[in-house]
This record gives sequence, C-alpha cells and structure tokens, in this order.
Amino acid sequence: MNKELLIIPLALLYFFLQYSCNTANSTSYSDIARDSATIERDKTAFQKNCSNCHSFRYESIGPQLGGITTQVSRDWLYHFIKDPRKMIESGDGRSKALQHKYKSVMPTLAISDEEIGEIISYLHTRQKPVVKKNSDGKQGIEDPIPDTIQMSDLVVDLEFVKQIPSSSINGKKPLARINKLSFAQNVNGLFIVDLHGKLYKLKNNQLSIYMDLPQLSPHFISDPGQGTGFGSFVFHPNFSKNGLLYTTHTESAGSGNADFRLPDSIKVALQWVLTEWKANNPAADQFQGTHRELLRADMPSVMHGFQELEFNSNAKKGSKDYGKLYLGIGDGGSVDVGFSFLPHSPERILGSIIRVDPAGSNSKNGRYGIPSDNPSISYKGEPLLKEVYAYGFRNPHRISWNKAGQMIVSNIGQSKIESVNIVLPGNDFGWPFREGSFLLDPDGDVEKVYPLPANDSIYHFSYPIAQYDHKGKGYSAISGGYQYSGSAVPALKGKYFFGDIHSGKLYYIDMSEVKEDSRTGIKEWQVSFDGKKTTLSTLCEQERTDLRFGIDAEGEIYIMTKTDGNIYKMNKVLSK
Repeated sequence: MNKELLIIPLALLYFFLQYSCNTANSTSYSDIARDSATIERDKTAFQKNCSNCHSFRYESIGPQLGGITTQVSRDWLYHFIKDPRKMIESGDGRSKALQHKYKSVMPTLAISDEEIGEIISYLHTRQKPVVKKNSDGKQGIEDPIPDTIQMSDLVVDLEFVKQIPSSSINGKKPLARINKLSFAQNVNGLFIVDLHGKLYKLKNNQLSIYMDLPQLSPHFISDPGQGTGFGSFVFHPNFSKNGLLYTTHTESAGSGNADFRLPDSIKVALQWVLTEWKANNPAADQFQGTHRELLRADMPSVMHGFQELEFNSNAKKGSKDYGKLYLGIGDGGSVDVGFSFLPHSPERILGSIIRVDPAGSNSKNGRYGIPSDNPSISYKGEPLLKEVYAYGFRNPHRISWNKAGQMIVSNIGQSKIESVNIVLPGNDFGWPFREGSFLLDPDGDVEKVYPLPANDSIYHFSYPIAQYDHKGKGYSAISGGYQYSGSAVPALKGKYFFGDIHSGKLYYIDMSEVKEDSRTGIKEWQVSFDGKKTTLSTLCEQERTDLRFGIDAEGEIYIMTKTDGNIYKMNKVLSK
C-alpha cells in the first residue's frame, strides 16, 4: 500500500457501500466464469491496476474489496471504474457521497473495457473476509491523538520555479510524478526525478533531461504506477570529482538474481534495484558513463519498496560516515497482503534503513561493503542482517539530517498514525507490532490501534518525536521534509517542515522543543502566492495535491505538487 498515490484506483468503492441501496441484482454477475485459467487472467488485471492499494483482508490505503460484488451493481461498478468524474457530474448520489467523504475524485484509469471487466470478474471471486478480533477483547482507540494541531501565524510566500513536463497518460493527473528534488555538491543546478523514468536538470531556469533511465535500464518498469518506477537518486558528496551517483528503480519479477529473496512460497510482485553510475563528465548537462548494480530485492507487492536514498549531509571527508549510503526500505506491503512475518525479521531488510559502503566489497554479493561500525542488532536473540542500521518501519518515506547531526525520518502509517522520528543506530520502531506510539495487532485488525501494554519497556521499541492521526483529516499520509538550514528566510530557522501528501496541509515542529520520551507539538502553517494567502489545493486546482519537499545546496526548501508538476521555492515570510 503506497500512500503516495495521486488518488487510489477503486479506493472509493468501499465508502459507496455506506450509501448503497439494494442494487446488487440490477445487473447480474451470473455469467462470470469461475475456471482457474480465467481467474488467473482476471487476477493479473487486478494486481496491475488495483493491488498497490487494496487487499481482500482489510483496509489499507484503500478499502478491502472482498465481497463488494454482493453489495453493489455490476453496472454501477463498471461505470464508476470507467469514469468516476462523469458519474459525479451526472448527479449520481453515491458517487457524490464518495467525493464528499474522501474530498477527492478518483482518476480515470487508462485501461480498456476488457480490463475493467476482468477486474470486476476477479472481485466477484473474493468474499468478505473474517477479521480476527483482538485476542484480549480490547476495543481499538477511536481517536488516538485528540487533535492538538494548532494553526500558527506563519505564512510563507511561494515563488514559482518551474513546471515539469507532463508524463501522464492522456493528460490525466498527476501530470508529472515528480518525487524528489535535490542537488549535487559543487555542481550548478537542481535535479528533479519523475517516477516514469526521467531525471531532469534545472540550470539557469532551463530544464533538460539529465538521465533517461528506461533508455539505460532495459528492464525498467513504472507500471502499475504510483510507487513504482524511478524511485530516488543521490549524488556522492564528491560527485564533482568522482562522478558517482546512485539511483533506485523497479523491474519486473525475475529480471535479475535477487540478493534479498522472499520465501519460495510467496509470489514476487516486482524487484527493486540499487545502481551506481559513474559520469564521464560530472559537469555535463546530460549523463554519459557506466553503471553497475549494487543490490536487488524481491517484493511481495508493488507497495512500499525502496524509498529515500541519501548520504549524511553533515559527514566530512575522513569521518566514519563519509561516503556511507543510506537507503530506506518499506515493508513491501507485506502486512497488507497477509505476510506480517516478513518485516521485523532477522533474515530480511523489509521495513528497515540500511547503511552500506558502495566502495567496499565485503557484502555477500561482493558488490558493496558493510561498514564495520554498523550497529549489531538482534531480534528475539537472532542477529539482523549487518546491512540494517535501524528497523521497524512501515514505509520510511524521507530521510534527512539537520545541522545538529540528527537523522530525521518520516514514516507513513497504516490506518491511524503518521510520524516523524529521530533515528539512532540500532533503533527499532516496532512495525508491525507498533504504529507510532500505539500497540498494533499485525495478525488482527490493523485498522485499529491500542494503548501500549504496561510492560512495554521490555520490548525496547523507539517512538516518534511527533505524530498525528487520520481522524477528521480524511485520507492521510506524511510527506517528509527538512529542517530549514538556509539563510534567505531567517524566520524559518530551527523548524522541521513537512506536510500531508493528500490534502497538502503543511506542518512544522520546532526542533528546540523536542524532548526525549515525549511527543512534540505540531503546528500548521500557510502559504501565499503573489502576496495573497492561498492553499496548495487552490494552486493546483485539485483537492489532491500530492505534496513533496525538496532542498538545494544552500539549505533552501522547495515544495512540489505532483498533481500539476509545479515546483515552488519557500521565498519569504509574510507574517509570523
């Protein structure tokens, strides 16, 4: 389940049930074939278009879809998948109720009528699941974090920078799947990646394609979209001299020999690949050079794969952390697809942040090194893989360091909690047994969280410095950011800026208020454009903004909205 999605394909169907009348028989499902070959074909259509955010066990990014064809009309289901916006504009009450509930419109899928039919056919084979109740009979906490987010008087004016060319199919939103904006030390320009495969260079307000990954990696895929494709990039701190940069991307299952495999009984959905590239001319505006694969991992679903790729921005040449590469890895959607034993396992890297030395060779595959000062971590007496620096994450979305040397990681939650974490070597943040600072039952109803047990200290879990819940906020997913370290806007000093991917709401925490073993208060802030107070939803003319943050070499922070492909710079403070 990747909460970075623009709008969840089929996600709104569950809510439709809350508004449905007895329409199940208006169009019969009786002619749907049930033979194994047909079911397998239909399953492929569902996995390609829907499985990145839906399961048949419980709600994830979107609702669980088991049993839906016993509740809704086949005709309605077809037309809603075909063109949800048209259904809303027609005045259909149920479609309008979905829009009101989720405050967004599901995009039209770029699929044929035949594929829609296959999806519906496969849905008809899946029954409503029986979810195991919490074994001790406790009720989940309905409102885990009573809303204490206060609107601050901080208003930051945004300066428009650039619009990235559309990479969408048929002009559907998001127009550009821009996922990260960063820089290379001592190189003029900014770099922006689009998940569809292009790394752009923005120099002197001119945009060019620095790297076209599908042309360089023949097995590259960005289907089924959303969280797959050209995931992340980072330049070696000495790139201007050595020409080294690193990328992550997705390939089809079986494209290569995985260094981190799944049990044979689990079907591989796709593979994530970490690659080192060496530019012939680091100052060039287009990459030319060589590459080598560092590592490859199998994933049990298309969700929650390789996330942020970074070097410690504070590490100086000669220090132990200089040149050590950090990679945040999600749980691969393993909990959503029924394999809750895969993360938090001594044998796997799912749900972790790994730290490797690209210049070394003492790894099992001999293509990278495992630093000798990596922490020695054990779980239930079993040592974890030595690559692991910290673990217990569901989806470590963004990694950054502040000038004080603190490593800050945002973690996208399941159904309740979004969190900001300070990470130390060896930390265990508890997923899938914890979500934020709450208890979770990974084999029960993961839409519910519970109070921590009285003996919680014996588990040695680490907890967030800040967190917020989903109650009253609709669909939520944290978009991690940065602590401001620039000089252009002094009033922003000391604040860690982040936000919510879906709504575009903007938050910050004052890092001077962070205290050990307590949660720091989150404050909301606003933006203006051309001197007028506005919202990101207004700027991109859609309630779903698909918010991302970026940073340049001077520590100035940028805001990106994938919905329209626009990039803005945090320019000045109008009030504070």
